[in-house]
Amino acid sequence: MTQKRFDSVSAVNTWSGRSESRSGDRDLLSRIFGEDTFGVKEMRARLPDNVFKQLFSTIEHAERLDVKSADTIAAAMKDWALSRGATHYTHWFQPLTGSTAEKHDSFLKVDRDGRAITEFGGDELVQGEPDASSFPSGGLRATFEARGYTAWDPTSPAFILGGESATYLCIPTAFSSWAGESLDAKIPLLRSMDALDRVTRRALKIFGVEAGRVTASLGPEQEFFLVDREFYYRRPDLMTCGRSLFGAKPPRGQELDDHYFGSIHDRVMAYVQSVEMDLYRLGVPMKTRHNEVAPGQYEVAPVYENANVASDHQQLTMRILERNARDYGLVCLLHEKPFQGINGSGKHLNWSFGTADRNLMDPGDTPHDNLMFLFFCTAVMSAVEKHQDLLLACVSSAGNDHRLGANEAPPSIISVFLGDQLQGIFQQIEESGSAEETERKDLLALGVSVLPDLPRHFGDRNRTSPFAFTGNKFEFRAVGSSASISLPATVLNTIVAESIDLWADVLEAVVEAGASLETALWKLLSNEIPSFKRIIFNGDNYAPEWVEEAERRGLLNTGNTVQALPALASTKNQRLFDKYGVMTPRELEARLEVLTEQYFIKINIEGETAAHMARCLILPAAVTYLNQLVSARGGTQAAEVGTSGLDSNIERVSGLIDELTAALDELDAQNEELGGEEVSSKVVHMRNNVIPAMNAVREVADRMEKVIPDDLWPLPNYRDMLFVR
Repeated sequence: MTQKRFDSVSAVNTWSGRSESRSGDRDLLSRIFGEDTFGVKEMRARLPDNVFKQLFSTIEHAERLDVKSADTIAAAMKDWALSRGATHYTHWFQPLTGSTAEKHDSFLKVDRDGRAITEFGGDELVQGEPDASSFPSGGLRATFEARGYTAWDPTSPAFILGGESATYLCIPTAFSSWAGESLDAKIPLLRSMDALDRVTRRALKIFGVEAGRVTASLGPEQEFFLVDREFYYRRPDLMTCGRSLFGAKPPRGQELDDHYFGSIHDRVMAYVQSVEMDLYRLGVPMKTRHNEVAPGQYEVAPVYENANVASDHQQLTMRILERNARDYGLVCLLHEKPFQGINGSGKHLNWSFGTADRNLMDPGDTPHDNLMFLFFCTAVMSAVEKHQDLLLACVSSAGNDHRLGANEAPPSIISVFLGDQLQGIFQQIEESGSAEETERKDLLALGVSVLPDLPRHFGDRNRTSPFAFTGNKFEFRAVGSSASISLPATVLNTIVAESIDLWADVLEAVVEAGASLETALWKLLSNEIPSFKRIIFNGDNYAPEWVEEAERRGLLNTGNTVQALPALASTKNQRLFDKYGVMTPRELEARLEVLTEQYFIKINIEGETAAHMARCLILPAAVTYLNQLVSARGGTQAAEVGTSGLDSNIERVSGLIDELTAALDELDAQNEELGGEEVSSKVVHMRNNVIPAMNAVREVADRMEKVIPDDLWPLPNYRDMLFVR
């Protein structure tokens, strides 16, 4: 039996079916949901009524919390955490790494008599002081300036993490420098939510609506791959880079279209179910699960939530996906492109905003005369057109460069899909200054008597559009699967706040001058639509013709991260974020530097890993096979048997070895030459030189994989990694 086949057999045997008990507990989901969170239920039960009401007002209406209540809340939170088995607590925050961070402190205190007691006061709840020197800051902090602060975010519930070996209380917090500058993803997001709330309430007043807090809502769809850990630990590229740097295309990939929405394999179903149950306990409202397009690819998605909580929950979702996979002999890959030649993974970010009782992105039954919807929807489109550069910058990364523009994901051209009916309404407004009801069929008849007539939505879906209206929300489909959703959400909130603010200025002035609101609004819309209609596109965004058409329209197409990122801190965007108090110019420049450096580091790691694998694994396998062929030829010549077949294979393998050696020498040279002292020049070197050199090595190695016998090839192949369940 060859080593290669042993890999596959071992992989299949790393997990065996488990008999899951069907308890018939009809209340299971409602009973466990949120049980690992210090949520409203626990707050109401454990806090004095006056403290609970104050904390609830903070959560629901963003009212400032009286710090005098902190001791009471901390005591209740500690008692609850201890009752759940926690021994430690941590301020859980989201530094500029794109992930989360935590430093654990024990509840244990020792008094003067040497007795052990548990303590947790309001000061420990409200503020922490982790070392800030080793987190990326983009120049906001020098290495020797270590002080940083974490500040309790009472609007996101504390929760319990851990298991049998260790259980601890996690307190969602913001993270800032000693000077008060944001070092995390949460602070700008919260600021952007405040900005959107402030200007939207102002606009609603013009419509005669006295609204409570306006909140942005998010529903991120998470795509991911699963591979057996037997294969994962035999692939240095998966372990180090999160994606395969080598791998020949298998005879079968996703061509049969049979994986998408197919029945979920028992092993995967058990794993996903465990993820969902753990997330339910953490208060994450998971809703859907299904097979995605590529073999080995899956998707889960929650119900919409407050943007801040949704961002925290998305980080928890990624963590639980990765953690639980180990229990089933699997590894979860969140990279945007783990496997070449098949679809990569994204994180479609569904976004809307509204009050507690009104979704401002809902057109209602008559969108043509829903003036409030038309106002806010048009403001969104105007914002997207004006800030194409910013939307591209906030989703750009080394991993996402593999997706955007490929025939699997929206291209790096920002356009908006509205659907025929809404596009028709906006066209009417532009041409005539008003809109009338457009003809549509409310029911879809299927032509079979036993099947019901289905209600038809206002428009079809367009799965190729990077920014699509999908009934009562916009879906930003360009976000990468491994990314934090905080930055894209921050950008959306801020650019839309700007549009609403500018348009509210116009409406207020016209109405104060004596015009009716309706007349003023129709005029505003008809005047503004021509300025952004170039981004409206209902066709196939994957088609080459669209790239040409987009260029004629003057739309941006940056193509890669190195080109896209600088827009993040352009003068236009610095003024935008500064005006609405979301990020200072210095904070924006810091994020640009961090994201640029992350690109450089990731490509540098990939380049070094590819060189090592090719020289230390693939090249020796090829030399071994060549030696076997040469030895076999010697034997056949001694037996006076023809060797033309062996000669042909020897020549082929020898030629591949020469090609690989030459490509490797070039990659080594490019890896050694880092591109200068400045990170801005280093990323250009990575894009222009290291990536092409890596691709050249891969091209030869992938041809080798199709020649060298399985028992000599040192890496699990795509066929096994994608199809072994």
